[in-house]
Amino acid sequence: MEQRYFIELSFKGTAYHGWQTQPNAVSVQQTIEEALALLVKEKVRVNGAGRTDTGVHASYFVAHFTFSSGLLSPPEEIRRKLNHMLPPDIAIMSIFPVKEKDHSRFSALSRTYKYYISKQKNPFRQETTFYTGVWPDIDEMNKAAAELFNYSDFSSFCRSNTNVGNHICKIMHACWEDKDEMLIFTIKANRFLRNMVRAIVGTMLNIGYGKQTVGNFREIIEAKDRRKAGKSAPPQGLFLTDIEYPAGLMKQKISPITKSNQNEHP
Repeated sequence: MEQRYFIELSFKGTAYHGWQTQPNAVSVQQTIEEALALLVKEKVRVNGAGRTDTGVHASYFVAHFTFSSGLLSPPEEIRRKLNHMLPPDIAIMSIFPVKEKDHSRFSALSRTYKYYISKQKNPFRQETTFYTGVWPDIDEMNKAAAELFNYSDFSSFCRSNTNVGNHICKIMHACWEDKDEMLIFTIKANRFLRNMVRAIVGTMLNIGYGKQTVGNFREIIEAKDRRKAGKSAPPQGLFLTDIEYPAGLMKQKISPITKSNQNEHP
């Protein structure tokens, strides 16, 4: 009898070519699948809540897999053994059974990303923040962020030649804040397009540097043309920090310590 399981995890994406398995490149998905197959003695497909680009991190991520004969060990034991087998930059927080129809990607209601820009050059944060050397105007960038709520088609911030059905997204939150010697952009939406957050951040930085205006930002969105937007911000500053599901789906919560820290920068 088949049983589906959800996995709550986190990973530092520096050493990986994103989440999704790719030929001739190491991915987070491939690394977990290989470890899980050794553990359960069966090839298992692990499906993620979405794709992440090369070098992008996730302080909170959800995936699922279906095991044909049920796990031979309790999920908590599988979690403990997986963590022992996986490299230090991937951590499994929980594994728990869900209904057959529950899907880590399609059941998700929203996702939240944070982008971190460091005020000071810091060698210990070079893989998890973006240091620009020039401090942008946060007030002007927040004016641009407010404009995102007035639109739903974000073609201008989608990677070119991406095969998606539409470019419609519902933005639920978008704001810049100055905190702990960092400038942090938080954005929440029902879905995101490939490269969308990094393209938005890169375009907003042009506004923060005075190269463009908030009026230009509106024009860029309305153009529905990726060539009109700014250069994508570097991947190392981007974190997926939360994924929301319908009430009752997440039957086993992660530990209070992990949960309290999941949205904080490492």
